[in-house]
Amino acid sequence: MFTSDDDKQLCALIDDGIELCCTRRKPYFISFMSERKQYVAEQHLRLAYFDNYSFFGGFDSSERKMLGLFFDEPNSEEFPIAAIEFSFRLCDKLTHRDFLGSFMSLGIERETVGDILIEDGRCVAFVKTELRDYITSQISKIGRVGVKTKSADLSNLPSGRGVVEQSYVVSSLRLDNIVAALCKLSRDKTRTVILSGNVCVNYEQAKNVSCNLKSNDVITIRGKGKFILSAVVGTTAKGRLRISVLYFR
Repeated sequence: MFTSDDDKQLCALIDDGIELCCTRRKPYFISFMSERKQYVAEQHLRLAYFDNYSFFGGFDSSERKMLGLFFDEPNSEEFPIAAIEFSFRLCDKLTHRDFLGSFMSLGIERETVGDILIEDGRCVAFVKTELRDYITSQISKIGRVGVKTKSADLSNLPSGRGVVEQSYVVSSLRLDNIVAALCKLSRDKTRTVILSGNVCVNYEQAKNVSCNLKSNDVITIRGKGKFILSAVVGTTAKGRLRISVLYFR
């Protein structure tokens, strides 16, 4: 069903995890996944007829989540996830990229880091529990900005990156038209982006440039982010479509 090397490796890891879970009669956890990988994992678990699993990222609306394979009933409290709060001056503007870059500079792999929620003066990062003490002992600055760390209060999380509603005019709902508008690319460059496997629709790789999208389709573009085609809100005098798109900053 899935042909990329990354997909195959993930499916093999899940198969190994199921075997270990059943043999040891204890939970087995697979590191944080993007929404695309969660989709692949869920499809594979259905093919494997394994139902005792859940995804959890540390809080209810998380995007990046771990996969837990359970011998007994799934329990979110067993997931090895820690939430670290970083505080800094309100005048210092830090971004998701700043924090992720600092983690990567410590040799931390992307798969061990979940969502990073930021607001003015505060950030909460979700990481594998085994990394909590290492991160808090090693990081006193993000870039040139001094930070203080403590365990996060999960009842009071930053709002995160947020969603922005944007409007575009396209000739049709074909995938290439919409990707061209979102990325501000020519049709030729858009075709290359799609055929290179850099675009997913509803978390499944899409290489058919002429497929038509519909309302509520989720579009993810490597290097550009995540979008939802919200609605067609009207037409122009020349018959082109006005669309509303939600962009996850």
